Amino acid sequence: MGAIVARVLPFRKPVVERAATISPAQQRELLGDILVETGALGAEQLAQALEQQREQDQRLGRILIANRAITADDLSGALSRQTGLGRIDLSRTPPDGDLMQGVDPYLCLALEAVPWRHIGGTRVIAISNPETAAQAMRALGGGADRIALALADPGEIRRAITEACRGKLRDDASARCPKRFSCRGWQVGSRRGRFFAAGAAALAVGLAAPLLVLQLVMAWILIVNAMTMGLRLVAIFARFRAKPRLPPSTTRLSDYKKLPRVSILVPLLREEAVASRLLTALAAMDYPAALLDIKLVLEEDDAITRAAIDRADLPSTIEVIAVPADGLKTKPRAMNYALPFCVGEIVGVYDAEDRPDPAQIRAVVEHLMNAPPDVACVQGYLDFYNTDRNWLSRCFTIEYAIWFRVILHGVQRLRIPIPLGGTTVFFRRRMLEEIGAWDAHNVTEDADLGMRLARFGYRCEMIQTTTWEEANFRVLPWINQRSRWLKGYAITWASHMRDPVTLWRDLGPRGFWGFQVLFLGAITSYLALPLFWAIWLTSVGFDLEFWRSFPQPLMWAFFTSMALGQVVMLTTAVIAALDSGRRGLVAWVLLLPFYWPLGAVAAYRAIAEAFYAPFYWHKTEHGIDARSDQL
Repeated sequence: MGAIVARVLPFRKPVVERAATISPAQQRELLGDILVETGALGAEQLAQALEQQREQDQRLGRILIANRAITADDLSGALSRQTGLGRIDLSRTPPDGDLMQGVDPYLCLALEAVPWRHIGGTRVIAISNPETAAQAMRALGGGADRIALALADPGEIRRAITEACRGKLRDDASARCPKRFSCRGWQVGSRRGRFFAAGAAALAVGLAAPLLVLQLVMAWILIVNAMTMGLRLVAIFARFRAKPRLPPSTTRLSDYKKLPRVSILVPLLREEAVASRLLTALAAMDYPAALLDIKLVLEEDDAITRAAIDRADLPSTIEVIAVPADGLKTKPRAMNYALPFCVGEIVGVYDAEDRPDPAQIRAVVEHLMNAPPDVACVQGYLDFYNTDRNWLSRCFTIEYAIWFRVILHGVQRLRIPIPLGGTTVFFRRRMLEEIGAWDAHNVTEDADLGMRLARFGYRCEMIQTTTWEEANFRVLPWINQRSRWLKGYAITWASHMRDPVTLWRDLGPRGFWGFQVLFLGAITSYLALPLFWAIWLTSVGFDLEFWRSFPQPLMWAFFTSMALGQVVMLTTAVIAALDSGRRGLVAWVLLLPFYWPLGAVAAYRAIAEAFYAPFYWHKTEHGIDARSDQL
């Protein structure tokens, strides 16, 4: 073992005594003095880092590494000299497997500490931060008579925990969401007989009384369409009543508050085409590097993306997390796995192709630091940087503008739970963990999470900052993506409606009915389009014999309702296009009625998939334009 451990310390000696007699500020200055004395750091660099620390919730060593003023080895050597503790290389001498049995991996990750070896009658604990020494000894001492501490690289500590606790971390990622909220019980195979029986019964009723069934369907569509129109009208009113805010780049945080640490999760799967642009976008963020904790979350078998990232020179703020394979491969499962590795008090999510506003994180932090304590997260705007690719990308851009720039403002004004987007959403970590993080089986984990936060008594708010994405401009991939979204909406609705009484109690009447409009209404609107077309054909002269015996008042009420709904929708689209600053999109609003049929195709496919492939994740391919430009 050599001089791996500098000295053996009985519990509470002498690390705790040292911490009791030397203030944290004195320890930080001593660390800086050591670095300057050894030549690893210049005096001006130290002064700059100490000035930064006054405004940041971060240790001096991490600030210096993020500034690239010192290396991780420089810091480890200085800490060893400051504390008198020796250093160990966990990559060469990993922890004893027997000692790792039964340890809590989440506690070890939080403390950045692991039990390492028994030497004689002494248990040696590897730590990365001397300030957590006392906690590590209490948590990992395990009744040992004598305890020794040694310093190790935090990345090596995390790798040791990952290797030793692989099975638990993997399995917990799939089952983190409480069972009563999760859709993981949506196993169609075991209930196939009941589904077929229900389908056969519905078909029999439809054949026996088609007019009655159709009238009931139309009545339901009328109700949903009226509620949807009402939401859009409220959203328009709310948009015009919205108070102007300063642009994110001009906002300033309160001087008396230290900037918090922010973790960013970036789930990646076969994203070699956009990996380099992603890293460039992350490097442009206007937030102190020492406070950024960026996790690139890869599936362990995704060799293509891993190779693309390995070719890059990653800064100390970025860490690659490899998710162990099991039978489920979804974005929420990957984020659940990576969440315990985060160190930030705020956790955000970006997609692979995102290009966020460089001032976005500062705007998010300011909003959350000044928001009421029940605001658990904020959602930014999403927009597209390849809008002019073709008619589909233009319509998609208008639709996103409608949703993020108008509809969600109405949802917030009505105090209805906001269905979150899958990116540019930032959480207070404590609240995210309290509700069980993401449902690993839900293919619209973001929308589900917005509802679950509301059920726990928390709110989400919109913030005026934009992230630019790549619009899906090809028809089949667009349908694949939209069918995944609508399938997730259907399953989310069914999961939360397993106990309608409890849902009513959790959300209240307004939230309950808002939930119905947002989720069931979205699916109903698409599914109703073929019926709308059939009635429209009769209005323009096609004499369909079936409709002769149908109550004409109901037909005209249905047609009028759908037509008014389109008028309100088109009005909303014009407002959204203007709000996005793209006046040229207004002319394309009239093409939206030809865009919605694609959504109808996706909706019927989504309903089918909800029964035969509920957890299948239609992967959206990114970087199409980038590859086209290279050809």
